[in-house]
Amino acid sequence: MLQVEQVHQHYGSSHTLRGISLSVKKGECLSLLGRNGVGKTTLLKCLMGVLPLSQGSIELDGKNISKLSPHERAKLGIAYVPQGREIFARLTVEENLLMGMATLSSKKASTIKGEVYELFPVLKEMLQRRGGDLSGGQQQQLAIARALLAEPKLIILDEPTEGIQPSIIKDIGRLIRLLRERGDMGILLCEQYFDFARELADHFVILNRGEVVASGDQNLMDGDDVKRHLAV
Repeated sequence: MLQVEQVHQHYGSSHTLRGISLSVKKGECLSLLGRNGVGKTTLLKCLMGVLPLSQGSIELDGKNISKLSPHERAKLGIAYVPQGREIFARLTVEENLLMGMATLSSKKASTIKGEVYELFPVLKEMLQRRGGDLSGGQQQQLAIARALLAEPKLIILDEPTEGIQPSIIKDIGRLIRLLRERGDMGILLCEQYFDFARELADHFVILNRGEVVASGDQNLMDGDDVKRHLAV
């Protein structure tokens, strides 16, 4: 589904990404791991078109999307839940959810699917509350729900457990597992919380200084090589 080949990126004279290649298949979860500052979020922004590539290619379902705008990529089926959630604080929960369907046809975008309330029952109780009045965990659920309403082929989650209470982390883990088992989308999970990522991953990629330094199947994640690259 998603194929990333030899991606390079520069911030001015700083070479931030160095020849990164990875792939995400439908029905699978790829965990992107690494210490802070190694290029994980930069890579995700490149995948969404927020940052330009210096070199390399990004394909979705065989189509080269390397030069498309973020809106065009979203329309093709990539949904992004950014680090820090970035919901619309002054809009209501309902209005935030409706914004998630902006790339769909007007007929589809007029009604919020009931499935969202089954996955996130707390949101149904708070439809008329402003997004900024929700707790951090509730905002994270809102951000993920908004992304799912776009009916994505690929969902990208950047640090979904950051600053979230343990009970909500468990709920988010159950949701990701459900989406993976449902098999109709690929999941790219960027995560600092190793145990959380290990439980959900089919495959993993570790970055260090903008390069892939280790990768493999989930059963290799407990190896010493992986722990060496993630140890603080």
